[in-house]
Amino acid sequence: MSTVSYQGIVKSFGPFKALHSLDLALPDSTFLALLGPSGCGKTTALRILAGLEMPTGGRVLIGDRDVTRLQPRDRDVAMVFQSYALYPHMTIAENIGYPLKIRKISASERGLKVTDVAAALEIDHLLERHPRHLSGGQRQRVALARAIVRDPAAFLMDEPLSNLDARLRLTMRGEIKRLCQRLGATTLYVTHDQVEALTMADLIAVMSAGELQQLASPGEIYERPANRFVATFVGNPPMNVLQVAVGDGSVHVGGVALKLDTPRLAACSAAKVTEIGLRAEDLHLVESGSDGALTGEVYVVEPMGNETLVDVRIGGERLSVRAHRGFTAPVGSAIGISFDTADACFFNAASFTVVHRAPNHRGKQ
Repeated sequence: MSTVSYQGIVKSFGPFKALHSLDLALPDSTFLALLGPSGCGKTTALRILAGLEMPTGGRVLIGDRDVTRLQPRDRDVAMVFQSYALYPHMTIAENIGYPLKIRKISASERGLKVTDVAAALEIDHLLERHPRHLSGGQRQRVALARAIVRDPAAFLMDEPLSNLDARLRLTMRGEIKRLCQRLGATTLYVTHDQVEALTMADLIAVMSAGELQQLASPGEIYERPANRFVATFVGNPPMNVLQVAVGDGSVHVGGVALKLDTPRLAACSAAKVTEIGLRAEDLHLVESGSDGALTGEVYVVEPMGNETLVDVRIGGERLSVRAHRGFTAPVGSAIGISFDTADACFFNAASFTVVHRAPNHRGKQ
């Protein structure tokens, strides 16, 4: 496997700029998820690495090789598509072995490699069938096997699970992660599904409007988002964001003055923060009128089986709160929300995070 590096990559489609000077390095044997909403440039970045699109500017390196202008076949990468892209007239064995055939690998060696890879993915009993006879999950394993059999420098995966049902996606997430760990595979995985990114990746690159917003581990992305976009895009439900004012030695949220420790208060004052961000699990439902609590009304209650999500309306804003299993309350009833300001992050007017949650605070509770 090899390192992968984007250096100042720009991509324009006419007047539209899909990527703005993308700088991104993927260490050897790392699983990186490119995460973002539709149109953010993540698939364009993947296609540039694959050689399916040429960048307008910048360089792409795989290991020490500058592959920016090389044809796809010369880049030593293998791609797994959303649509599987299997040849319907070929057997499964022929589909898996096709990349070796076009490289003029002998039939005997090709057969051995196909058998080994198929056995590793537990599809060796399907080798004589055709794609139309397989389920979605089986087809996806065949697509993975076809990529693996080449032993490429990097695996590229473009939303490979989006066509599967929810239960099968869950199973395949675990299988792909286990497989890539076992192979020590350098993997670039494009997805708009934050759960896939958080559960599968070693590193996550969050993108928006053609720009890299943050590159970090899943835990860092969730706990210490770089800006408001990352904070509200990653997490289910999204991070709650409320307007905040700083003054008189306190932060004022929803008409309530809340205390901050001296360093965090000084940082908020210096950065002129305008918003506070809080995760749903860091909010607590209390009696309306409780000391130091925000006062609102129940907007909707959503039982989730093992927990309950409660939306609370405070003025013109809504907050999502994780409550215990079995929680009930009438819609429209008054309720309070309390939280520890050490669990909050604060954003300035430019939407950058200027004060993060206190380090290791969650672990101390």
